[in-house]
Formats: sequence, C-alpha cells, structure tokens
Amino acid sequence: MTAAAQRGTTTVADRVVRRIAERAAGEALADRPAARPAKGAASVRGGRARVALAVTLPYPAPLAETVREVQRHVAGRTSELTGLDLPAPRITVTALEPAAVRVPASAPSTAPAEGRAPRRVWSARGVPVALQAAVATAACGALAVDLVLVHVGHRPAAAWRVAAVRWAAGHGPGDPSVVALGALTALLGLWAVVLAVTPGLRGRSTVCAPAPRVVASVDRPAVEALVRDAVGAVPGIGAVRVRARRRVSVRVTLSYGDRARTRADVVAAAEEALASCAPRRRRAVRARVTLSAAWRPPEPSPLPGPAPAAAADAVLEGGL
Repeated sequence: MTAAAQRGTTTVADRVVRRIAERAAGEALADRPAARPAKGAASVRGGRARVALAVTLPYPAPLAETVREVQRHVAGRTSELTGLDLPAPRITVTALEPAAVRVPASAPSTAPAEGRAPRRVWSARGVPVALQAAVATAACGALAVDLVLVHVGHRPAAAWRVAAVRWAAGHGPGDPSVVALGALTALLGLWAVVLAVTPGLRGRSTVCAPAPRVVASVDRPAVEALVRDAVGAVPGIGAVRVRARRRVSVRVTLSYGDRARTRADVVAAAEEALASCAPRRRRAVRARVTLSAAWRPPEPSPLPGPAPAAAADAVLEGGL
C-alpha cells in the first residue's frame, strides 16, 4: 500500500472555489431572467471552504425562499465539484431587478392623441436659460443696489452708471457703435427665439413606449453601435462606419465575397437592428460597399453536367 506521504496532495485554490460558486448561483437563478450574475469571494482552509456571494434577485420574488434555494444549490454543487466541506454560503442581496417590459414593435393605433409621444424630445435648454438668467440678475441687481444707495444712503451714483449715461447721451442712432450694439442685441434675441421653437437634443430619437403618456428615447450613438455590430457580423465585412440621422448611412469595406449580395445582407442586417429599437419613424438605410485592396472576385460556380471522366467513357462507348 502506498504511503500517505507518497500519494501527493490536491489543493483547490480560492479562485477556483469562487468561480464554481458563482456559476452554481447562476444555475440556481437560471429560470429567473431578471437576475444578474453573482459575484463573490471564497477562502479555503484545509478541507473546508467558506463562500460569500452578492446576487441581484428579480422583483417580485419571495426573498427568503429564493435565498435558501440559492444556498442549498451552491453548497451542494460546490461540494460535489471540489470535494470540500462547504457550509451554507453567505448570500447578500444587493438589488431587486424588476422584470423587463417588452416594447411593442409599433405604437398601437387605438392610443389617444394626448398619449402619443412627440416625434422629437425637447430640451429643457438649461445652460442657455441659466446664462441668460445670470446675466440679467447681475445687471438688474447692480442697478438696483446703486439706486438704493443713491436714494436711501444719499451717496453719489456709481462711476459705471455715470459713464454709461454719458456714453448714451453722446452717441446717436446712426453711430457705428450703437448700430453694432443693436445688431448684437438682435442676434441674441433671434438666438433666444430659435432655442424656444426648436426641440434640440438631436442626439436622441423617440421610440415606441409601452404605455400612453410615456416618452421613451434612445441615444443615436447607441443606435449606431447596434447597427455597427449587426453589420459587422455579415461575412466578408471589414471596416464599418455608421451615421444615424434622418436616414442611416452605412459604409463598409468588403474583403471577400460578392458585392451585390453583401450589400443586400448589410441592408437587411441594418434594418433588423433598427427594428429592434422600436423606432416611431422608419428610417431608410443607405449602404455603400467599398472593395478592399485584397478583394478578389468570387470564382464562378461550375456548370452542372457529367464529370470529364464520365463524359469520356460515354464517347468511347458510343464509338464502339
């Protein structure tokens, strides 16, 4: 019989136990789509291990029952695979994730008019409004303080107000400086009007909402990334450039394959990616395929017919 010192020692690393426990927690929560992958820590001391896991559970769900189920599965599965003695792991519920709401492919036609989302998301214009309010507050505040000091404190008017009054008295309507100042004021007013009547937030596009009076939007860079990933999966495609505006422009570089067929596949992949975003307005897809320097035309497929050897045998038999 081999001595114990000669049989060797099997050591299971902490990282291995942690990965197995995380995978076992994922198996226990596999039937709950809202749950996220667990993250944890493990420590091994001899033939005994301790595991702590942080999980995100779906909502609504019975927390105590779900946690006990995860503990039983993780302890049994980890002990079975590692051969270590594992007590019930410590489970920490970090968040509750509600079940995802499936967005319909198109807005229902029976929705009331007041519940329809706008074609564009309007911006609150926070920065321009804040700048305008700050400038107006500073000017009116300085003038009010000076007037109070003059009439209540019997102090002389501020130098800047006296200089402004003298400058206005010495310059008429036709003076170039007055004309420039008026043009600047008109431009500022026109800018304020444009900000008031335009929606802004050109980087967002509205999508179909699951309920009336709900405005949902998606960032255009996210749409471009989604289309880029879908088009990049087409065989033969190299570099991909996507620009999403009123229409979606896709420029790809073809490394191998048929150009016309690849263009049709690119358009189909882009349209499918756009449809997954549930847009309120259908966007046309324009694809441009550029051949790379290493591209070669595909070889023509052989015509159907008998093999050369079979054809030769047929000729010989006919001659005989």
